[in-house]
Amino acid sequence: MLLRRIIARSLLQTGVFAALLFGPAGTLHWPRAWIFFGVLAVASVWMIAALYPKHKAILEERLKPPFQSGQPPLDKILVGILLVTLLGATAFIPLDVFHFHLLPAPPFAVSLLGLALFLFGGWLVYRTLVENSFAALAVRHQGRQRVIDTGVYSVVRHPMYAGASLFCLGMALWLGSTAATIAMLAPILSLAIRSIFEERFLRRELDGYADYTRRVRWRLVPGVW
Repeated sequence: MLLRRIIARSLLQTGVFAALLFGPAGTLHWPRAWIFFGVLAVASVWMIAALYPKHKAILEERLKPPFQSGQPPLDKILVGILLVTLLGATAFIPLDVFHFHLLPAPPFAVSLLGLALFLFGGWLVYRTLVENSFAALAVRHQGRQRVIDTGVYSVVRHPMYAGASLFCLGMALWLGSTAATIAMLAPILSLAIRSIFEERFLRRELDGYADYTRRVRWRLVPGVW
């Protein structure tokens, strides 16, 4: 049952991305988009196979909705802003590529770098899920929650947000829109703001988190912030 739900959720998310990209494009003749979906499909199957069944708990957690009971009202607002900006920036990619042409397209080498960033971002998300079975979609205290400071959490305090940021930037670069790459800074900024709120919550609710923030200085980008 869990595996069927995971597959169904993955197909739904892929369908949403397909609608956001091919709908505004007005055409299915977009080779880079098809390559993107091919890479996404392979990466998704690999991730599910790597996490199931050993990490069932985190897979079940990720199936929960983004708005949950017990979630602070401010976090619901921040999640709403994140979803709106992410969906909007994603739909803006085909609008710019096929209609607006606001800025020159990135060189092919830069677009390839974008594909590499997309894959690396996905790997960071995977490593986050392996390390932290408490990586919930909503900010809330979980009964047996403890501070995780191993693996990717020893480098940055929010590796999932870092991975998602690379995913967003890489997608826009690979699909060929410089303007949309800039637009992706909106959901990334939303993640950055949410990380600040989340840390305030965890400092208050989770024993040892304040000490962890002193040991690991960087939130999203090592050496920067």
